[in-house]
Amino acid sequence: MDYKEAGVDVEAGRSFVTQIRQDVESTKRPEVLGALGGFSGCFQMPLGYQEPVMVSGTDGVGTKLKLAQVLDRHDTVGIDLVAMCVNDILTSGAEPLFFLDYLATGKLNSQQLAEVVRGIAAGCRMSGCALLGGETAEMPGFYQLGEYDLAGFCVGVVEKSKLIDGSQIQLGDVAITLASSGVHSNGFSLVRKIVESQRLNWDYAPEILGGKTIGEELITPTRIYVKPILELLRQGIEIRGMAHITGGGLPENLPRCLPAGRSLKINLNWQIPPIFQWLSDAGSLTQETMLNTFNLGVGFVVIVPPDSVSSTIAYLETQQITAFQIGEVVEGEGNLAIE
Repeated sequence: MDYKEAGVDVEAGRSFVTQIRQDVESTKRPEVLGALGGFSGCFQMPLGYQEPVMVSGTDGVGTKLKLAQVLDRHDTVGIDLVAMCVNDILTSGAEPLFFLDYLATGKLNSQQLAEVVRGIAAGCRMSGCALLGGETAEMPGFYQLGEYDLAGFCVGVVEKSKLIDGSQIQLGDVAITLASSGVHSNGFSLVRKIVESQRLNWDYAPEILGGKTIGEELITPTRIYVKPILELLRQGIEIRGMAHITGGGLPENLPRCLPAGRSLKINLNWQIPPIFQWLSDAGSLTQETMLNTFNLGVGFVVIVPPDSVSSTIAYLETQQITAFQIGEVVEGEGNLAIE
């Protein structure tokens, strides 16, 4: 017997690394030392920082991977993976520097997984960080044929004096939303349950989606907010708090950026994208369930002083990001008051 007979193809693994090399190289930053293939990745701290603070985050894609595997569409979930990590560390004002991925599968399908890595590299380019390294684990018997799982880890940096932790938030500050690109990467266990309970196929195209299938709409990758937010900070816009709207929706994520003695009062006065209305109707979901499961079209929130609202929204619109005022900071115990 040999390792290949046990289900692990070492030569296929080596071939896979060769196949993804060009995608990984496309993300390289000047601070990257060495090349792909070592036991570790080396990254030199960027120059110009007086008191650099390292900021890190890790996440996965969740059961959205089931949809990717059913649709045989693997070029977008890598963007989701990067987005879930870099958008998180962005809330501290950090610039993402490098990213590492962990990819596990039952049997290595080099074409399938090369598409995944191509998406990871695309996400890294979108956020300006280097794909510094990763791990591909072939685990026969642990995953079904064609299945894989993803996890990622990123590191960023911010000047200590510019670290955003919500402590600067004041009464009367305004919360501005940045539109999501859709459902992003949360709530897919409920999405799948709705689709299964209705006995629908992923190629079903409800009228409300204007001709798109539910599969096409739901596979849309998570929007990456790094470059426009960092540019706002470079322009001198005072951002006092930020929230990435992920699992738990607005009620769970918005309060995470608030200091003691502060709450947020928001209005549900925006045009919720059609996919959320379809999910609500198809699953007979309550407003509470919708709010606590999905982003409802809000992917990211920044909190700014009232005199920065107009300039913030105007700049974001030049970046093709729909932005609008959602509410204001009030006295309270860190809760979210919804009107």
